[in-house]
Amino acid sequence: MISNKTIIGLVEKVTVFGNDKEKEIAARIDTGATKGSIDAKLAAELLLGPIHKHKVVRSAHGRTLRPVVKVKVMLAGREIESNITIADRAHMKYKMLIGQDMLEGFLIDPSKK
Repeated sequence: MISNKTIIGLVEKVTVFGNDKEKEIAARIDTGATKGSIDAKLAAELLLGPIHKHKVVRSAHGRTLRPVVKVKVMLAGREIESNITIADRAHMKYKMLIGQDMLEGFLIDPSKK
C-alpha cells in the first residue's frame, strides 16, 4: 500500500455479487475504459438487474447500445458498487472489465501477477 492506495495488477480476482449468488472470476483492469462491463451470460447467471438505462458505448467494434445494471464486486478486499454495461464478452478471455469508475483508491502495477 502506498499513500493509502492499494496496488493491483492488470488482471485481478474479483467476486461478483448477484441476487442470491456470487462468483469469483478473473477480471481485466482497463484504465482506458470509463465504465466497466460484464458478460451477458454471466450477468444472466448471477441474475443481475434490473436494467435501469441503456448507454451508447464506443469500442474497437464500433458503437453499440448496451443495458446498464448496478453491480457489487469485491476487489482486493474492497467492496465496490458501480453501474456497468452488459456486453457479449464470449469471445474475450475475461468475462468482466473493470473501468476507471471502479478504480478510485487503487494504483495499477502492470508487472504485478
